[in-house]
Amino acid sequence: MTALQRILRGVRHLPPRLLIYGTEGIGKSNTAAGAPKPIFVPTEDGLGQIDCHAFPLAASFEDVISALTALATEEQDYQTVVIDTLDWLERLIWTKVCADRGVKNVEDIGYQKGYIFALDFWRQIVDALDCLRNERGMCVVLLAHCKIEKFEDPESPAYDRYSPRLQKHANALITEWVDAVLFATRKIVTRTEEQGFGQKRTIASGNTRDGGERILRCVGSPACVAKNRFNLPPELPLSWPALMEQMTAGMTTTPKENANG
Repeated sequence: MTALQRILRGVRHLPPRLLIYGTEGIGKSNTAAGAPKPIFVPTEDGLGQIDCHAFPLAASFEDVISALTALATEEQDYQTVVIDTLDWLERLIWTKVCADRGVKNVEDIGYQKGYIFALDFWRQIVDALDCLRNERGMCVVLLAHCKIEKFEDPESPAYDRYSPRLQKHANALITEWVDAVLFATRKIVTRTEEQGFGQKRTIASGNTRDGGERILRCVGSPACVAKNRFNLPPELPLSWPALMEQMTAGMTTTPKENANG
């Protein structure tokens, strides 16, 4: 068979690879628990109040690889693998780098090379997840906390935005690999009221008692890093059914990517 005869044609609907990031307690793990038959690979201790299947808390990079290998090689009927969370996995990777290089801190490796060495272990994670997706038909959901970073935009003054709480090299690798980067946040509505004597005050309010409606931002903006390849709207309710409904609708149209930068 020639190279041209091996060309793939048409749309190939593989299980999605999703990164959902946001503040602590926003509902990332609960959202992922709504996925089809999920199995969690926990790197932080935060699943105690969630009814889900999970491996024991990973204490090392090897624990995470062992869990992903078991899912790839052993008999199981899970349909979704969830890593909760990436930023705690990153700490395990840094510990592995330090052990291999004989240093106490990843920063002790000069010229920021420790973070470059860490990419080798991130690629092992990505390869293992690709195997589960391609060979076992499993959806991949990655959870992460958020950080505020300064973004240097060449076309405008620098501004702050939310992004996954990962070192920049790891962040670039993961956000490029996944099909969607989704920012979980609260929708806050503000209004200005007259106070008299020319004074005004701004009042913030939400649609729920916990500080605002919980939503997913699916398209990048100056406020946050986000992207998707499923024609998702800019904003969705923070729930697995709402996300899947829109993803299924988006897969019936011509795929495109909505991304920040």
